Amino acid sequence: MALKEIAREFQGKAAHLALRMPISWVNIITGPPAAVDGRTLDGRTQWFLQLLARSRQPALHQLSVAEARTDFDTFMQLMSGRPAPVGEIVDRTANGSTGSLRIRIYRPAHSVARLLPTILYFHGGGFVIGSLEGYDLACRYFCARSGCAVVSVDYRLAPEHKFPAAIDDGVAAFRWLSAEAAQLGLDPSRIVLAGDSAGGTIAAVAAQELRGEPHPPCLQWLIYPATDLAGGTASHKSCGEGFLLTAADMEWFRGHYLNSPAEIDDPRASPLRAADLTGVAPALVFTAGFDPLRDEGEAYADRLTAAGVKTIHREFDTLIHGFIGMRGALHAAARAMDDMVAGLRHELAQLGR
Repeated sequence: MALKEIAREFQGKAAHLALRMPISWVNIITGPPAAVDGRTLDGRTQWFLQLLARSRQPALHQLSVAEARTDFDTFMQLMSGRPAPVGEIVDRTANGSTGSLRIRIYRPAHSVARLLPTILYFHGGGFVIGSLEGYDLACRYFCARSGCAVVSVDYRLAPEHKFPAAIDDGVAAFRWLSAEAAQLGLDPSRIVLAGDSAGGTIAAVAAQELRGEPHPPCLQWLIYPATDLAGGTASHKSCGEGFLLTAADMEWFRGHYLNSPAEIDDPRASPLRAADLTGVAPALVFTAGFDPLRDEGEAYADRLTAAGVKTIHREFDTLIHGFIGMRGALHAAARAMDDMVAGLRHELAQLGR
């Protein structure tokens, strides 16, 4: 193991120990609770951010793309908790927009359904970072707790593949899964488009483009999605520094992803800018209170509701962007993930009535 990897593992273990301290100690050490826009940050999350600042790790936007990808996957693997038990995990390929896509299929243990409902999952990472490996623990959790199969998609990343490559791959992955579902033991009429952050963008855009399909997605499950790449909302200003995802990081992502700033206006880059949202799949939209993307996620939920789309929006007002990768370290993140999966299970159950 390389020295840098040893240092990362040591830092991760040290952080876990520190985050397990009694909350009374944490509250003393962290000082007055952080508050923004009438919201109060979760105490352990505040302590985590202070530990991160004290580690003096370079900011994401100061790294090379290769370094950022390695660091992000390592972070996800260290912070996402223990592997949830699932019945089967299979790696294979699917037909993408320009060639084969690597996918990973998770099946729940002890399922009795002949054809399983399926979460087609697109990972986060600003269209630049993130991978099947980095999101393995999160996808295991979603599979085990939801009772759904999960199909995680290794869509193409920028800067090697700029906009709209990730979007094209997302749409192609759904069409492939819809056609192959029955042969895989999956229900083509119960495919949920899902993703967090940039993956939420892919899911939202795909839901718009697939509304006329023979088997359209049954739900869209959007976790703190990026819906307007202009980044002009109030939460971008109030939460753009000090809460993990920063304004500089988002500019770094945009610079790698887009061919030119003019593409921000394209609804495939900024789904909030779509002229018409009628007829898209019902939506579960989850946002975080201390997230630059908070307001645009809420605005998208409002647009969907105004278009007559059944939409449920919930804000986890004490949490930061990226919390689905922190289940193993932050109690509030674990509770939020439980709540999100419970919401998904409820909506899927409603579809069967």
